[in-house]
Amino acid sequence: MPTALPRIIFSALLLLVAMFGSSGSAYAEKALRLASSTAETSYDNAFASDEVSQSVTERINEPMLEYHYLARPARLWPRTLAAMPSVSDGGATYVFKLRPGIWFADDPAFKGVRRELTAADYAYSLKRLLDPAVKSPWLFLLEGKIVGGDAARAAAIKSGRFDYDAPMAGLEVLDRYTLRIRLTSPDYNFGWLLAMPSTGAVAREVIEHYGAEIGSHPVGTGPWQLARDEYKRASKTVLVKNPNFRAQRWDWTSDDPADQTMIGAMRGKPVPSIDRVEIFTIDEGQAMWLAFLSGQHDYLPILPASVSNVAQQDGKLKAEYAARGMRMFPRLKPNVWYTMFNMTDPITGGYGKEKIALRRAISLGFPLDEMIRVIFQGNGVPARGITPPGVVGYDATRPRSHVYDPELARALLDRFGYRDRDGDGYRELPDGSAMTIPYVIGTSTAARQLGELWKKSMDAIGVRLAIDTMKTPDLRKAARNGQGKMTREGWNADYPDAENFFQMLISATARPGGENYARFQLPALDERYERIHAMPDSAERRRIIGEMEDLVKFYAPWIAPWHDVQYYLEQPWLMGYRQHPIAHDAWEYMDIDEAKLRRP
Repeated sequence: MPTALPRIIFSALLLLVAMFGSSGSAYAEKALRLASSTAETSYDNAFASDEVSQSVTERINEPMLEYHYLARPARLWPRTLAAMPSVSDGGATYVFKLRPGIWFADDPAFKGVRRELTAADYAYSLKRLLDPAVKSPWLFLLEGKIVGGDAARAAAIKSGRFDYDAPMAGLEVLDRYTLRIRLTSPDYNFGWLLAMPSTGAVAREVIEHYGAEIGSHPVGTGPWQLARDEYKRASKTVLVKNPNFRAQRWDWTSDDPADQTMIGAMRGKPVPSIDRVEIFTIDEGQAMWLAFLSGQHDYLPILPASVSNVAQQDGKLKAEYAARGMRMFPRLKPNVWYTMFNMTDPITGGYGKEKIALRRAISLGFPLDEMIRVIFQGNGVPARGITPPGVVGYDATRPRSHVYDPELARALLDRFGYRDRDGDGYRELPDGSAMTIPYVIGTSTAARQLGELWKKSMDAIGVRLAIDTMKTPDLRKAARNGQGKMTREGWNADYPDAENFFQMLISATARPGGENYARFQLPALDERYERIHAMPDSAERRRIIGEMEDLVKFYAPWIAPWHDVQYYLEQPWLMGYRQHPIAHDAWEYMDIDEAKLRRP
């Protein structure tokens, strides 16, 4: 409401003063500052699953591979390897050779000894994903894939301890710098997994030294290390240069004319060129925008939907901000947003016809287009399925998945016995008992508006919603433990294939700690997933993906899918930033032009 805006702005200004103070004395070092709308879950890379946590852990615990910074479409590149891995046995055997002379950051866990990265560190790090005690949400990346991996996990479940020292045929350390991974079957996407933050290298000594506290004590070989004395959980994360990071110069190349100015300005600069990265948790879009507008932040990773129309019009930055040298670009992350149900919930879960009808009626009764237009300022498009544009398997010829038809929703509910028997305006379950469906929202203004729209639209078809509020990290923690409720969720591509999205709906991930928050388990989907997993891209593989889309639409564990159209903004003094469609932001490749820097 308009009358609330001055209070929001005043509160946001107070927040900025509290965070940054009133003077510029804190800017002696060259620092990169930005905001995240959600708090971190953990900086243990085997456990972190939200975007900010993964962004940080990838900068600390390096995977063997990364994405070429400028190549479009996305292409893998060696990170800690001397060259790209060799692949044999039709895609079932990979050999990785590390570059010698890569060192971990100094840490008390190493007892004063300089510690080099070795092949054994990657073998250990991958075993951590299999260890039941770690409860990694990324188990699905390796489960059933590494020769001997499932047997090792089963033995650990039986004994209560994972034996990291026992040989595993699928993870062989051939020498100090060489690791061979043998898969149970060919996997044409396996290379992508080894560029993900969860597969980054950790040292066994560090894990054993910090134990359960490892989530706030990450130690790695990357360009950054966590400044623990400045770290304030769920509020502020500070990264500082890792003094042990290998000598490296900015040398990315591209044939795209749009990249040439940046390449010319950045070529030869040390990596990293800035001294520190400061990340503030700000869940309100208005406060985030004000921090950027005032020059406190160097870029906005996502232009908040609540202020989108303030900053841009028809996809272009408004003239008043462009005149200040600010720049705006489309955010190219392939993503899908959706409303999920917990399939174990006694009211909205289940696979019977009446349960499917209830979920589909809820979908029919929700005005998705109104949500995109009003709450998200028009920055979104209804989806054709759960696979977004820009990844292998997307089908631009499919009709949109969601249809808004409240009359049909009411008819469907009537047909399957969801009727208002007591005349209070709300329907009961087919057996006559009361029906109240909890819907969980976040704490932001947009989330509250979304809750209001859901309540209004469900009232219109006679379905009683009970709106509950929960912070996003708590919501996801509950969902991983199988206690998820009807809520809005989203996913950015970890790698550019439809498989990455269907992974969240297969039985293998419907377990405590797994990313299948809906706990959807359908053999017909699992079988097709296994088939596409072992196939290269082809017309037949895309046909099977289409069948999988149909199954998700029919059973409706996720409804009303849509793709967020996003933008990011830069200050005129930010250098070297190109947002990647898949990878997290690489702050080590950015710089600050101090001649242009204007901060309060």
